[in-house]
Amino acid sequence: MAKKEKEKKETAPVEESVEQAAEAETPEIDPWEEKYNAEHDSYLRLAADYDNFRKRTAKEKDQSYSNGKSDAVAKLLPVYDNLERALNQPTEDAAYKKGVEMTMTELVKIFTALGVEIFGEAGDAFDPNMHNAVMHTEDENFGESTVSQVFQKGFKMGEKIVRFAMVQVAN
Repeated sequence: MAKKEKEKKETAPVEESVEQAAEAETPEIDPWEEKYNAEHDSYLRLAADYDNFRKRTAKEKDQSYSNGKSDAVAKLLPVYDNLERALNQPTEDAAYKKGVEMTMTELVKIFTALGVEIFGEAGDAFDPNMHNAVMHTEDENFGESTVSQVFQKGFKMGEKIVRFAMVQVAN
């Protein structure tokens, strides 16, 4: 037992000197400096929050314009479909046919000016991100996963799909 007591006595002064050294190394912080640091940190956080808010609202503004434009284009797509059907019908009236062609040409020009791309042609490779396959057929004339027939054209603005192309896929 005497050995343990001797070790305790020897380590006690070392522990006390370590504690005293730690206390001596940490300078007293001025309460005003503490308050300044807290206010400065609060200011930096507020500035970062405002910057994030500004960026988020700018992004939302851009998206809302794009969404509004794509919604307007989506409302015009039935007109495009009806004009396309009218062009595919046989008619003897040349003036009627020319009028429908001119209307269709003007609508396509407007779509192009708005940045709308029309896609979906027979022979294109099937892409599930752009095409809606409603039928499947076995046909040696077409390759693997190839669009064999288009029932409805697809439309996209940039990367956003306004309407998927409705297609029949071969093989």
